[in-house]
Amino acid sequence: MKIFVDHIGIACDDLEIASEFWRLIGLTQGDDEVVESQGVTTRFFSTSASNPASVKIELLEPTGENTPIGKFLNKRGPGIQQICFRVENIADMITYLLEHGIQMIDLEPKIGSHGALIAFVHPKSTGGVLVELTQK
Repeated sequence: MKIFVDHIGIACDDLEIASEFWRLIGLTQGDDEVVESQGVTTRFFSTSASNPASVKIELLEPTGENTPIGKFLNKRGPGIQQICFRVENIADMITYLLEHGIQMIDLEPKIGSHGALIAFVHPKSTGGVLVELTQK
């Protein structure tokens, strides 16, 4: 099963302030998207405008304090919140991980930004890193 780094998610209090650096170094900014189910507004920056499969930076601004990103910011402050891997078949990957004793936050894929299927792996199984899986 092929797997690729899709993006690195960074929690922030304010998308505009957090975007300054990524614009400055020349990353290409995409459109903002509110993902109601996750309680977040996302903004992606592409590392290569000519390659849509390139690794991206995802800025995550909470829509409220009681959302996953709001809670993350209250506990840890701004910074890297997750790393996301793009897989060919997310359902098969979830099954494979569960069969090998990996603890999942999501047992079934759900819809994330840009309509992609997503699921999260619990940090207890990854050495403390929140891992997101996505299938586009």
